[in-house]
Amino acid sequence: MSRNDLKQIAAKITGERKLNEFITVGGVGAALETADGNVYTGISIDTACSMGFCAEHSAVAEMLKHGESVIKSIVAVDGAGHAVPPCGRCRELISQLSPGNLDTIVEVRDGVFVKLQELLPFDWKEGMMY
Repeated sequence: MSRNDLKQIAAKITGERKLNEFITVGGVGAALETADGNVYTGISIDTACSMGFCAEHSAVAEMLKHGESVIKSIVAVDGAGHAVPPCGRCRELISQLSPGNLDTIVEVRDGVFVKLQELLPFDWKEGMMY
């Protein structure tokens, strides 16, 4: 799968909508491709009291539900379809799923791709056993 295909999948599920006076969903969509070639998606959930979560977390949960943990590439997009970098919490979650995820390709801006390890240059887990 091409990186652009993955981005288009994420864009298709993105579309912010107000669920009620406290919750907005879908402002960000994410798609990831696993090492096995499967694609999982997720949307953001934004709540009035900050109890929501990022689209990347949603996609990761879907992946874990299917027994996978190694991510080949991931992208999150805003409502206009532009790539947005993962927040620190998402970076950390992805890195802890598998040591191999430090090689995950992340689109951090439109057309700009880096490995997760470049986003975590001083990883606290360096040298630790998994």
